[in-house]
Amino acid sequence: MSANDEHLVIVGNGMAGHRLLERVLAHPHRPRHITILGDEPETAYNRILLSPWLAGEMDRSALTLRERDWYTAQGVTLIAGERATAIDRRCRTLTTDQGRRLAYDRLVLATGSRAARPSVTGSDLDGIHAFRDLEDGERLASLADAGGRAVVIGGGLLGLEAAEGMRKRGMTVSVVHRATHLMNRQLDATAAGMLAAELRARGLEIHTGADLAAYAPNADGQRATGVVLSDGTTLAADCVVAAIGIVPNTSLAERAGLTTARGIQVDAFMTTSDPHISALGECCEFEGTTYGLIEPIWRQVEVLAARLCGDTPEPYRERPCATKLKVSGISLYAFGPITPAPEHDVLTYHDPQHGDYRRLLLRDGRLEGAVLYGDTAAGPWYFQCALAGHDLSAGRQALLFGEHDAQPLLDTPDTLSEEAA
Repeated sequence: MSANDEHLVIVGNGMAGHRLLERVLAHPHRPRHITILGDEPETAYNRILLSPWLAGEMDRSALTLRERDWYTAQGVTLIAGERATAIDRRCRTLTTDQGRRLAYDRLVLATGSRAARPSVTGSDLDGIHAFRDLEDGERLASLADAGGRAVVIGGGLLGLEAAEGMRKRGMTVSVVHRATHLMNRQLDATAAGMLAAELRARGLEIHTGADLAAYAPNADGQRATGVVLSDGTTLAADCVVAAIGIVPNTSLAERAGLTTARGIQVDAFMTTSDPHISALGECCEFEGTTYGLIEPIWRQVEVLAARLCGDTPEPYRERPCATKLKVSGISLYAFGPITPAPEHDVLTYHDPQHGDYRRLLLRDGRLEGAVLYGDTAAGPWYFQCALAGHDLSAGRQALLFGEHDAQPLLDTPDTLSEEAA
């Protein structure tokens, strides 16, 4: 059977599954038959925009990636609102919770992830919410529109975006973060302090270095009405949001006997332990790494799409990723290590009056990490410099002032500017 005659089934119509579908459809040797299955009733939507949508900065329609008639026009069978429950690897069939049975030649698992929950007393109470999908967003928006108090557990990217979105809808919001500063995986203490000061000025209550001890129940012990911290402090809440991380959805793969650890294990071509089944995105694990950012998932998609259409692509490899925060009016950009090593050359610029901060980490003249707050225009250029691995020693004195000042002093190609753009 040629690739053109195969039936490709994609489980998961989130951003990873949809991106893969579009890349496969653009290939001249796309599989003849394609079915995409999603357990949400909606067509694919942009989850990255959930945060600005929750904040009231855009309409719901702006999230939609494709309407239903697009799938029909592309010759793709869309099955929305059904969950895949079982895979028969010997017969190469997939069964859904509606009793539907699909035969496949190639199967892709893009089942995503679910929100992690702190393992503390009361974690099974009602009233503890996540912020992972459109249903979560709609629920939080409705609660926020009613006013009252919210507590968000987790001061990372998603937690801060959820907190600010709910605050903008009218809630009083407290953020509880275990580490000593916000976004501790991406920011150093100085940038995090500037971020916390800005968020406090907007009205958010920030509690760092705060351990969650338990959820506080209501009188009948059924619903969370706040949180208790390890120092005994109780924060009352009409709504609690847990945003401490994600857990890959591996249950379907596990039931099918595929090799899993933290995620569904794949090789450099996104193939699982079954050669007819692939996985990508937040549900997969490659060389011990699982995923929560878009950039590596998009590179996985390119590899897998080519493979499914009969090409021989370059294998997937890990690369550094840059981080941005999707909160209106706050600009930050970071990549690479947070804590300087003894051998790092640390360059720092701090202008508290204008709210600008930059810290660069260089090793042997090569940029390895950067934290920018305020003016982040040079961030993509720094990132491309780091990826290229060029020796930037000649421009060291001007590096903190960005590309315009540093590039003329360097022996690096001007194509860095084009890549950064």
